[in-house]
Amino acid sequence: MAVPALIRTAAARDPISRPAMQLRRSIVHSRRRLLKSPAMRRNVRLIVAAAAVIAVGGALTWTWLRGDVSAADPTDAAQVARGRAVYAAHCAICHGANLEGQPNWQRRRPTGELPAPPHDASGHTWHHPDRVLFEITRNGPGAYAPPGYVSAMPAFGGTLSDDEIWAVLAFIKSTWPPAIQARQAEITARSR
Repeated sequence: MAVPALIRTAAARDPISRPAMQLRRSIVHSRRRLLKSPAMRRNVRLIVAAAAVIAVGGALTWTWLRGDVSAADPTDAAQVARGRAVYAAHCAICHGANLEGQPNWQRRRPTGELPAPPHDASGHTWHHPDRVLFEITRNGPGAYAPPGYVSAMPAFGGTLSDDEIWAVLAFIKSTWPPAIQARQAEITARSR
């Protein structure tokens, strides 16, 4: 006689154990019935799908936060065109319609601010990795500037979407000569 059969036989003879055994059987059968129901199977599928979405989203977010992804593609004509329009509406007022920056951009004003630098090949924009350019545009230059640095540039995170910021960067990068684009791509790759 197997051990479970012995237990069932003992439970059948013991009036106190019988209700406990019946309760156990009832729970086991209820669980099996519940797992077979279409509603429960649908809920389980939804939970598994939600967990997968969260896992993939978390992985993508982690990759993005680490700066391994640049969404500024100077070869994407649609993104460059969108960036050109956003730049004209939000950036050209200070950085110039032709990305030339303000005059004497390397000399402080009496207020302590530096004028807006050029974003063309004559400036230093291409000296920075994409992630830094994105963060400066989104959050303002404060996080990357030395102590005491004064800037008139606002943070655009509340005005522009991330996609719009990446589009502006794609537009700016598209105006650089191929050699500078290649150097800036190396700087971005080394920063990862």
